[in-house]
Formats: sequence, C-alpha cells, structure tokens
Amino acid sequence: MTENLQRTEAILLLETGAYFTGNIFGHFAETFGEVVFNTAVVGYEEVLTDPSYKGQIVVMTYPHIGNYGITYSDFESFHPWVEGFVVNELSSICSNWRAKEHLEKLFKKYKIVGIQNVDTRALTKYIRDNGALRGVITPLDEKGLTPTFLKKLLTRVREYPKIEQQDLVKLVRCKKEIQTLELDKILNKKVETGMYKVVVLDCGCKFNILRLLRSYGCELIVVPANTQLEKILSYRPDGIFLSNGPGDPESVPYVFTTIEKLIQYEQSSKDYIPIFGICLGHQMIALALGGKTFKLKFGHHGINHPVKNLVTQKIEITSQNHNFAVKIYQKQNKWFVEGNNELEVTHLNLNDYSCEGIRHKSLPIFSVQYHPEASPGPNDSKFLFQQFIDMIKEYKTGKLI
Repeated sequence: MTENLQRTEAILLLETGAYFTGNIFGHFAETFGEVVFNTAVVGYEEVLTDPSYKGQIVVMTYPHIGNYGITYSDFESFHPWVEGFVVNELSSICSNWRAKEHLEKLFKKYKIVGIQNVDTRALTKYIRDNGALRGVITPLDEKGLTPTFLKKLLTRVREYPKIEQQDLVKLVRCKKEIQTLELDKILNKKVETGMYKVVVLDCGCKFNILRLLRSYGCELIVVPANTQLEKILSYRPDGIFLSNGPGDPESVPYVFTTIEKLIQYEQSSKDYIPIFGICLGHQMIALALGGKTFKLKFGHHGINHPVKNLVTQKIEITSQNHNFAVKIYQKQNKWFVEGNNELEVTHLNLNDYSCEGIRHKSLPIFSVQYHPEASPGPNDSKFLFQQFIDMIKEYKTGKLI
C-alpha cells in the first residue's frame, strides 16, 4: 500500500444515517451498493469473484484479510463482482507460494473500492439489528465530515435503487452459448468426454459448479439466462441445471417463466428431463411452480451455516450466499412450500428455520438454497451432484424414480 492511500480517510455511510470511518484502499473512487456481512474466515477470493455478490458491498467479519494474496485459479468467475469491500485490517503482505499478487493490486486492476480500519464487529452488529442496508463508500476531502457533506451524501444513498428493484442477472450472465471444449479451457480443467449432456441456464454460475458437473461426467452447454425454451430443448439435454445468481428472484421473471414452460412441457409430453437448481436456481424452481419468495433481514453469507437434511436427518455445515428465501410453513411438524403442495421441503436452516432445499413429489426436480460446491466452504453436501447424475441415469434409461 502506498503512503498516500494509507492516509486517505474514507466513510461508509448507510441509508439510516449511521456511518463508519476508515481508510480507502484499492481503487480511489466512490461506490454504492447493498451492505451485507460475510462470516467466512477464509475464501475472500471466491467471495470477491462470486457473481451472486453483484450489487453488494461486502463486509468481512474475519478481522485480517489479504494475508494469502490472490491466486487466479481460485476465482469463481472471470473477475470480481462486488461493488465494494469492507475489512478491519488489510494485510500489508501476502504469504502463499501460489499467490500471484496482493489483494490491493487486484482492486486497482479491476477498479474495486475497498475501505479498511473499519470497526467491522460494530458494523456487523448494526446490520444484524437493522437489516441489509444501502450504503456508499467514498473518500473524504480536506473538509472532512461536515453536516452539509453528510446530508447530501445521505440523500444520494437513499436515491440509490434498492436491490429488489433491479435485474442484476442480466449484468452477470454469459452473453452467448459456451460448450464443453471452450468451457474446459476457461476452467483449465481436462476431463474425459462426458456421458450426459446438461444444459446450464446461467444466471451468474460459479466456476466450481461447472468444474464439479464436468468431473461427474457431464457434457455442458452453458446458455444465457434469457434463452428461450425451444432453444434449450433443441440441445436434447439429459439434464438441466439452474445456476446461482444475484438479486431478487422476482425481478427476473423471464427465467422462472421459462422453467414453468419447461415443466409444463415435461408433464404434457411425458419426456422428463431432470432439473437441479442451486441458490437462485432453487428460488426459480419454487416461483415456476407457484411458490413465493421473500427477502431475509440480513441474508445468509458465510461458510458455517448448519442445515438439517430432513430426508436423512443429518446435519450439514454449508456455504451460503443469498438475501432471499422461499416461503414455507409448518403444519403438524411437517414443512411445506407456500403455493404448491407438490413441493416438499427437504432442508431447513437451523439458525432461522428458512427453506434450504425442496423437491417435487412426482417430477425429477430438486434444488437447494445453499452451495454444495462450497468454494469456499465445507464439502458436506457435494453428494447432491451425484444425486443429480443418478437421477439423469434413471430417467435416461426409462426407469422413473
């Protein structure tokens, strides 16, 4: 870090008027976004490059960030997506034989605004109590925090669009179809030709999801989230995967409308194509089948969230990143999805009892809200990819589950 940037004071101002001071690092500019906190102790590279964080300023609760530098092979996308980054202490050095550069150099390269020396414990508690809030990170000039400056800045924060009002998927999805050979070059992964053809509807898919699908023997065709059903079916897929992505699921009706048409096609033609969804893909399945979603108070962002698998009765420690959830209700000690009794709740979050997984009672459709591909995080739930492959095998051979 340069001496000038070390001395440059900055402010993180929230829409409530609360503010936190610190020092700017990375790109010297101003940035707006929804402020959320992440409880992971490792994995800042994956967090920064997860497309699901588009539109958000991320606060890391672990106090020391940047100590193992940047390794591009750990990226979950081509580049960082966060609007801003808040840390307590930015490491001045990085110690990792795999590292290619320091975190601040990455921020300068991709014009990401960071603020350090922030009391992230106090900030996290504030978000926990008041919910995810719109905010701005901006450097201060020689006049400092004058009442006029704060008033004008607060007005601009409150005028900034809420995340519920934005289609963020269109900003992170691929722009054109990507097939297996090109994808393997992107992922730097060599896999034998797969046995099963899977179409991935890309709403901001993480690289490690694609790596795992390839490792389980899938030929992949990644298509933009706005791809029409006729085009999807023209590939004659053995399975369809619905990816993670940012923002409010109800702001991207073109996705769940396509899924609704797909399910109607399967039911009418009896040509069943297994469907697996993760995170936003999970919410899209629920909306396509008449379910509803709502915004969580401060979301789930971290790698330490306990989830109960209601099928196996086992507890899985999971990686999570979402601000919205599927509405469910409890009746006679059983959980149901609001709006469709054909959808069974398969997983529950043990922190707040929100929905973490669903499956259709008669169709080959299932999904989870959390991230079984981890990256970063535990591998407790990686078996779900094998579950998807097993479902494809059974339906491909005509044996209904």
